[in-house]
Amino acid sequence: MTPGDQEETQPLLRPPGGSSAPRGRRVFLAAFAAALGPLSFGFALGYSSPAIPSLRRAAPPALRLDDAAASWFGAIVTLGAAAGGVLGGWLVDRAGRKLSLLLCAVPFVAGFTVITAAQNVWMLLGGRLLTGLACGIASLVAPVYISEIAYPEVRGLLGSCVQLMVVIGILLAYLAGWVLKWRWLAVLGCVPPSFMLLLMCCMPETPRFLLTQHKRQEAMAAMQFLWGSEQGWEEPPVGAEHQGFHLAQLRRPGVYKPFIIGISLMAFQQLSGINAVMFYAETIFEEAKFKDSSLASVIVGIIQVLFTAVAALIMDRAGRRLLLALSGVVMVFSTSAFGAYFKLTQGGPSNSSHVDLLAPVSMEPASGSVGLAWLAVGSMCLFIAGFAVGWGPIPWLLMSEIFPLHVKGVATGVCVLTNWFMAFLVTKEFSSLMEVLRPYGAFWLAAAFCIFSVLFTLACVPETKGKTLEQITAHFEGR
Repeated sequence: MTPGDQEETQPLLRPPGGSSAPRGRRVFLAAFAAALGPLSFGFALGYSSPAIPSLRRAAPPALRLDDAAASWFGAIVTLGAAAGGVLGGWLVDRAGRKLSLLLCAVPFVAGFTVITAAQNVWMLLGGRLLTGLACGIASLVAPVYISEIAYPEVRGLLGSCVQLMVVIGILLAYLAGWVLKWRWLAVLGCVPPSFMLLLMCCMPETPRFLLTQHKRQEAMAAMQFLWGSEQGWEEPPVGAEHQGFHLAQLRRPGVYKPFIIGISLMAFQQLSGINAVMFYAETIFEEAKFKDSSLASVIVGIIQVLFTAVAALIMDRAGRRLLLALSGVVMVFSTSAFGAYFKLTQGGPSNSSHVDLLAPVSMEPASGSVGLAWLAVGSMCLFIAGFAVGWGPIPWLLMSEIFPLHVKGVATGVCVLTNWFMAFLVTKEFSSLMEVLRPYGAFWLAAAFCIFSVLFTLACVPETKGKTLEQITAHFEGR
């Protein structure tokens, strides 16, 4: 172990003599201000659900989307977010956590402003690309900021609020879409990032980042603001944290182990089948006699919010590994039930290999179809609840916890890039997968990925509850 390693694993912020954890209230205000970024991110994701049907129904000379443009209107956000993940990884180490959050408000507001003023399809797509860029930055920087300002006893709660605010933003977009046209909905999308900009101006930079910049007085002031006291806290020597990332560091277990875990968690999150379930949500509700498809979206959003809130409340008691494993098991059973549903309701043999995803899934008599559709509704709700409790919030939380400071920008950037690239890949290739495997095969494949995710969790993912970020780094280094 080198002297640099010894310095790196010393807590940047620790009470000497084992004093009790701080109980400052302003840390919750700072976390809320940062979480307005994920709220904006969720609203941008949910915006396409009410906006696309309205834009597709529009009659000339009004602005209208055809099928191809509508597909890109929904998917281009993920490409922008992948680029935003790379940019966010660069910004978070150079501009700092706070300034990065302030800067990501600019493409949010600019993107929604372009959409509001759109006169053609290219302006719509450009606005969506800008909001996607902001989503990528926010999805990286907000978890990092919150994890670095929170003390261990509440880090799980506050870190899970990132995903909670995302699903609240999605639900807000669904609800507002009932009463607002797509242009006014875009105007509403400017409100959360503007509010975040105002609040974050009053919040401090994270003490850990300030210490790596050798700004001890500012770090002490930030600690006093967030935790209510700076007494008894000491600054250790700062060594490796200020060196930056080099490829040679991937030989160190304290770097490559978190890299493997972070990237794998992001990939498994997207391979779990969440996009497939959301794709079929409206069709399944319609077969169960829910004629209002927007009601289906709201029901799904409410389930996500409720169970993500449950996860946030129990995260620091149950722990990350237990919730991930239980979440994966629930998703295995629910995706398997989905596969059984589609197997039972598939039509007779066909000479065509094409699967019409917009056609009714069931060929059974009406009463049997409704009964099986209710089975699908139950499986879908169970899946969404299971995902919200574990695989929704925890990959983002762990991403912000497991990386040492000197590689955090690059590592979290790679994780966010992986997540959004996988989201784009799964979304764009979903139709082809359905043609090859049929719907039941696609969901059973998702069940297999969920099984692998459970095994990976039990074998590789460490428990981080109650530990300081420095203790987590020491765990990976084997000390």
